[in-house]
Amino acid sequence: MNAFRFAGDMSHLVSVLVLLLKIYATKSCSGISLKTQELYALVFLTRYLDLFIYVVSVYNTLMKVVFIASSLAIVWCMRSHPLVRRTYDKDQDTFRHYTLIGGSLLLALLFHDKFTIREVLWAFSIFLEAVAILPQLVLLQRSRNVDNLTSQYVLFLGAYRAFYILNWIYRFVTEDHYSAWISWIAGVVQTALYADFFYYYFISWKNNAKLQLPA
Repeated sequence: MNAFRFAGDMSHLVSVLVLLLKIYATKSCSGISLKTQELYALVFLTRYLDLFIYVVSVYNTLMKVVFIASSLAIVWCMRSHPLVRRTYDKDQDTFRHYTLIGGSLLLALLFHDKFTIREVLWAFSIFLEAVAILPQLVLLQRSRNVDNLTSQYVLFLGAYRAFYILNWIYRFVTEDHYSAWISWIAGVVQTALYADFFYYYFISWKNNAKLQLPA
């Protein structure tokens, strides 16, 4: 644990809380991609198979439980809540996310630390998380006008990964024989996907205007 990882975890947690606030306070999931949320739920379910087997710390276990429970709760709300599901932009959220699942599984079968079910699924979750935001970014580009809570959700989600890259750099410099090349490559790809959003978010903040993304 170091300051960069903690900042990353807190940014991730804040992004989830912002999204839950949007859904429960407004009873609306407008502008939110169900497909991205389903991908994140799959990411956490496959990554944390060791939840009750290998306990690193209370903090680590608690964060795992929070991310699994929150992702499933968001998917449930968007699919089953009588008010929230009516606001889902199904016609706009058309990204073929199963291609991301298939591609990530193929990469995990080719690139992994050990050829065991748990390690392959862990690698799968890393690769899938790198691209899970794509349906959300495409949806935002199609809707163009982005409300504040949705933009803040994406911003904190991107900040989470950026802090984790700093965490990896810090650990590489301070720890002997530290290597996590699968996470490094996936993390750089994931952060790069946010670059366009960060640019337009900065422009809107600088001009004190509502965030608008190009079509």
